[in-house]
Amino acid sequence: MRAIALASAAAVALVGVYLALGGASYAPAAVADPCTARALRNPEGFEQVAEQVVLSALDGTACELGVSREEVVLAFSTRVSLERFAQEHGASEEELENLVRTGLQRALDDAEREGLVSSTFADLLRGLVARVPVAQLLDLLDQLPRA
Repeated sequence: MRAIALASAAAVALVGVYLALGGASYAPAAVADPCTARALRNPEGFEQVAEQVVLSALDGTACELGVSREEVVLAFSTRVSLERFAQEHGASEEELENLVRTGLQRALDDAEREGLVSSTFADLLRGLVARVPVAQLLDLLDQLPRA
């Protein structure tokens, strides 16, 4: 009987602490504005540099479309979602791909200027961005080994 009383008291105390720390007024974090420049991290290794370049490009695309970066990522996850996103935003799939390509080119320029990638490597990546379909570029990034 005493164990039940202690367990009940602990449960009540836990709820009380949760409420005292603001648990009743939880609000999800706001989605970051893609039009606001994000601080550059100090990436180490190819994967982190590539991630930063792609996130910057997606921010640029999202800003142009007036949506969140997360919406752009989800739009490119499948052919069906891309078609639906294009239709909802009055843009063709080609226009969306061009926006992403432009964003990637700009992000590569930024990365080169910041010294995150060499000019030779940036030129190689610009060639890929210009020629490889965007969906395949995103698939390639998913296949990179995780650190």
